[in-house]
Amino acid sequence: MSKVIIVGGGISGLTAGIYTRRAGHEVLILEKCATPGGVSTCWKREGYLFEGGVHWLNGSNPKHDLHRIWTETGALGSNNPIYFKDPVYVLKNRGREIAIHRDWKRTLDELIEASPEDARTLRRIFRQVNAFRHFQAPVKGVTSIWSYISMTPSVLLTPFLWMQSIKHYLSPIRSDSVRMLLESVVDPVNNAVTFAYTLAAFFWGDSGYPTGGSLRMALNMAKTFTSEGGVIRYNTAVERVEKGAVHLSGGERLEADAIVITVDARTAIDRLFEKPLQDGWACRMRQELQTSQCMFIGLGVKADLNYLPKSMVYALDEPFEAGGLRLNSFIVNNYARDGYAPEGCTTVTALLPGNSYAWWKAAREDGTYYEKKEDVVRRFIGIIEKIIPEVRGNVAVTDMATPLTVQRYCDTFEGSYMSDWPPRKFTNKAPLRYCKGIYFAGQRTAYSGGLPVAGTTGREVALEVIKDFPTDRR
Repeated sequence: MSKVIIVGGGISGLTAGIYTRRAGHEVLILEKCATPGGVSTCWKREGYLFEGGVHWLNGSNPKHDLHRIWTETGALGSNNPIYFKDPVYVLKNRGREIAIHRDWKRTLDELIEASPEDARTLRRIFRQVNAFRHFQAPVKGVTSIWSYISMTPSVLLTPFLWMQSIKHYLSPIRSDSVRMLLESVVDPVNNAVTFAYTLAAFFWGDSGYPTGGSLRMALNMAKTFTSEGGVIRYNTAVERVEKGAVHLSGGERLEADAIVITVDARTAIDRLFEKPLQDGWACRMRQELQTSQCMFIGLGVKADLNYLPKSMVYALDEPFEAGGLRLNSFIVNNYARDGYAPEGCTTVTALLPGNSYAWWKAAREDGTYYEKKEDVVRRFIGIIEKIIPEVRGNVAVTDMATPLTVQRYCDTFEGSYMSDWPPRKFTNKAPLRYCKGIYFAGQRTAYSGGLPVAGTTGREVALEVIKDFPTDRR
């Protein structure tokens, strides 16, 4: 039996831990925070639960190979069944509404009705999206040759979509409302492949929401891991990694045959080793990595907003300035039906996307950080009160996270929650196997990001460890 230490108790770390433990290894997960999940997490404020991680889950569909990882790790179980919100997004603009529904034909018809002059462009876009109807995140050793064959239409279209950003891809749409709604699906700085497969997942039976959200998924996985003999040490920060050992911030040294780094690799290459790594891939990552950042605002509202859609895109009459950004819309999530608030109340959250790390870092350095956070929340509430009258005078709890918040809790580079996948680039990857005994998994080890990458790379890095350190359970 070999000893494995996993640095980070996020989704990739938990996945890696479960599979390596099942192979017969002694496995210890070291987690900086008091709860598992990493960036994929929820937190409570005065009886209101704020979902800060998953907003839909690739692999919700039992027919998809990724679903096997979620069930094998216990991430999905009887205590968190999937539900599929429909409509997926509703855009509200000056009294008019248009929506993305689970039915692609209904969605297309509604968008064309809203903007007849865009009919030809929209039909072309939806034909290309539907080419991804059989696309799924491949799982090594699981995805069959027939599944790869069924993905041929999407593979043939990928080079064309990969060459352009989502923003550029959707730019021929003349209607500001239609374009704004479609741009809300994925951060528009990513390449258009990410837009096509995400929208196709909504249309073809995937990307539901697990009841209880991010935290319940992570707690389920932690329970699976510990019930099989794995050990998690919470509130334990790792200071340095070397071959054969990790050094904790309190000075303790722990020896291991294999060390799996699942925290942000971009942070790890500079901070976790005695000297910053200078391998070619590490240098390219420093030069080329583009990150997804956002500001997060949570409100606990003493009103039942059950009549509103679950996810709304509000077009703003005037740009909203925050974190050095000018935003023309808010993406607002309504958790009135999720049990995330006291009886008769509602948890509301909003994501304000864009790279604002440098702006907030400057505010922290000049001493205005908390003042500016309060100002952003105050102005945000003022707008939401006009959009949703029931909010006026009924905000019981407020919370705001900036990229600095994410960085403080999760040590992610510039407070990012995942990597962008920009057009025309296939770089920025850390290797799963750095050398025998040191491994990487998680967001920066595969293209794009999110839970699919966390789950698949967690499983794949376990296979690498098992191959290097075979056991009689192999």
